[in-house]
Amino acid sequence: MIFHVVPLDDWLLAPDRPYSPRVLAEDGFIPCTADEQHALAVADTRFRAAVGPVMALMIDEQRLDARVRWEPAPLIYGRVNRSAVAGMLEVRRDAEGRALALALWS
Repeated sequence: MIFHVVPLDDWLLAPDRPYSPRVLAEDGFIPCTADEQHALAVADTRFRAAVGPVMALMIDEQRLDARVRWEPAPLIYGRVNRSAVAGMLEVRRDAEGRALALALWS
């Protein structure tokens, strides 16, 4: 399982198509983390000012159509088929937007 941190609104933009964030077009890959602790750190540094919920997508590499390379963190080289997303964790944040914990999204 690898994790990709994203604002919920970005994940919901085109629910009928594979997930293709702006970073894929800009950098050629989707950055991920190998564990929840690093996902929380990414949320804290990159999404502190995000409006609305921030999520950590739980991506099953075995169900992913795109190629994953570990450099040393996992990078997805292509769009994410939504069937590869096994679940989502919500980033719990304080009033200043600091990431505090991850919680199951229901």
